[in-house]
Amino acid sequence: MLKRALFLLILAIFGQAHSQSNEENIVVVVNQSNLISTISKEQLVDLFMGKYVAFPDGSFAVPVDLEEPTSLKEGFYGSLVGLSLARVNAYWSRIRFTGRARQPQTQNSEAGIITFVESEPQAISYIYESSLTPKLKVVYRFSE
Repeated sequence: MLKRALFLLILAIFGQAHSQSNEENIVVVVNQSNLISTISKEQLVDLFMGKYVAFPDGSFAVPVDLEEPTSLKEGFYGSLVGLSLARVNAYWSRIRFTGRARQPQTQNSEAGIITFVESEPQAISYIYESSLTPKLKVVYRFSE
């Protein structure tokens, strides 16, 4: 009985933490010095799914993704393309095999993404809105 109560408590705590992370807004950011001020969802799909490697103005773009599955990464791809991470990974497995596209660079954490984008004018990535810094510029917001 005690084990079951402990298990249910752990599940409740995990569920609360998970729902809190899902409530946080995800934004797409670039370096403050980047000339673009906005980007469409279709252009983001093209960048993060390997179709294009340039911003709408034609300048080179460096999409940056989280290396490991997290609620941030799940939320981003769910909002962007409506696919689970398993389906996104399967897509990239097929694309890598054909050599037709280049997968986004990766960072191991949201903090790593922030540091990279702050130092790389061509970088574009996603973070939680609450993590914004003065060196980043929001170019897309996912509307709820």
